[in-house]
Amino acid sequence: MRVHGVSRNTIRRALKVLEADGVVEPAPGIGWRVVRGGDRRSLAQRMTDLIAEDSLTVGDTYPSEAKLCERFGSSRTAVRRVLAQMEGNGLLATVHGKGRTVRALPTPTVRP
Repeated sequence: MRVHGVSRNTIRRALKVLEADGVVEPAPGIGWRVVRGGDRRSLAQRMTDLIAEDSLTVGDTYPSEAKLCERFGSSRTAVRRVLAQMEGNGLLATVHGKGRTVRALPTPTVRP
């Protein structure tokens, strides 16, 4: 906070964004630590890519929040944020009492 001259809340929000992007992870009793190696894609990209990786088609059930948290090692809050983004982008639809379903397939992206 002192080094950058920002508030505690600003630091918290920045750490949550970095966590959602898979750059850092909470370490109980320590604070935060940088994630080493592994998948460097953002949580949003990994959750979007899951549709193709799991061969889901329009109308298929998307995994539950609990399964997504376990699969990606992310907090429920981070997963919920990305799910809301995906719903807003028209990729997912929520069916109350049944969970989320794939509404549209993502457009492929070219990665280096």
